[in-house]
Amino acid sequence: MFSLDLLFEATLFGILLGCFYAAVSLGLSVAFGLLDVPYVAHPALLVLGSYCTYMLSGLGIDPILCGVLLMPVFFILGMLIYRFYYETFEKRGSDAAVRGLAFFFGLAFIVEVCLILVFGVDQRTVRASYIGSSLELGDYRFPYRMLVAFVIAIGLTWALTIYFSKTFNGRAIKAVGQDEGALRLMGANPVNIKQLAFGIATAVNALAGAMLIIVGPVDPAMDRIYIGRTFCVVVFAGLGSMSGTLVAGLFLGISESIVLMTLGASWAPAVSFGLLLLMLGIRPQGLFGR
Repeated sequence: MFSLDLLFEATLFGILLGCFYAAVSLGLSVAFGLLDVPYVAHPALLVLGSYCTYMLSGLGIDPILCGVLLMPVFFILGMLIYRFYYETFEKRGSDAAVRGLAFFFGLAFIVEVCLILVFGVDQRTVRASYIGSSLELGDYRFPYRMLVAFVIAIGLTWALTIYFSKTFNGRAIKAVGQDEGALRLMGANPVNIKQLAFGIATAVNALAGAMLIIVGPVDPAMDRIYIGRTFCVVVFAGLGSMSGTLVAGLFLGISESIVLMTLGASWAPAVSFGLLLLMLGIRPQGLFGR
């Protein structure tokens, strides 16, 4: 039977799960929320980050440190992806979003197929001292792997919030999707600003991918699981809101955890799509707007 103790336990686990969802959605919040780029390949790059972490961790490097080391590489990769997208699609007219959607879907499939060819379809995991152990507080046990995700999510949200609000480039990134003409008058090149922002969004994926493989095993097709959850978090939060992404991730994590413990695991994946449809119908601008 459902009880208050079970509700409390589901809420605690949902908070940890929600912070993880927020962390893996931050890159999409930047690319889709601030730049209006249909970045549906975001989960595929997330899984790519997990597999790169898997390879580096084989050298004896901690998975989180692997994610940090991969961030500059993914930053450059993101800049190259956006430059190709801009020159091929965005530069050519108003239907860039539709054609760009096909481009990013194609990119996602290419990444998935390449991972299958290199690693096969078997799941991959990493090893670390905090994976498989838990912090015990009374009758409750908190997996260290989820606590690590919790801390990183808070840190990433804080760092991106400070960057976007306190630096010139950060404020330019927030403005580029609203008025490119005014941004040019301020002496900034909108294309370069978007390229920088896309690089940041992809760099965040490297660290988020490391968290993904810490939380559980990964396989090349896992991006299909997270595409709904990440878009739900971003739309629910309000496009481009970093703090809102954290709040929306918490809301999704707690809701999914409660559904998991009351109705069963088969209903949990439907929570994100249900919340997404509900938010689009009631408040399309999201909790925090743009």
